[in-house]
Amino acid sequence: MSHVTTHVLDAALGRPARDVPVRLEAAADGGRGSWKTLAEGRTNDDGRVPDLGPDQLAAGFHRVVFDTAAYFDATGQRGFYPEVAIVFDLADEDTHYHVPLLLSPFAYSTYRGS
Repeated sequence: MSHVTTHVLDAALGRPARDVPVRLEAAADGGRGSWKTLAEGRTNDDGRVPDLGPDQLAAGFHRVVFDTAAYFDATGQRGFYPEVAIVFDLADEDTHYHVPLLLSPFAYSTYRGS
């Protein structure tokens, strides 16, 4: 299993957000603006990316970047946020990290999932 997984739920439409482009990145300089792409994928029919990235990551700052503009265009919605980047501190190299996104055209939220 990937060390980091994610899923996206569309709160406005009340369903999983399908076919959202997603990128997993690691901070190249301590998280001060330079990022290295580790993996890319798209959400499946259940809004999940089950194989996002490697099985093991080093501790440090990482982020999951969602191309919400592509998703909103595909679903006929006009969104305010063309991209959502969730930065998190992967502190425990032995723990799985799940980073979900609850999305609507004018708001989003996230939490540390399980």
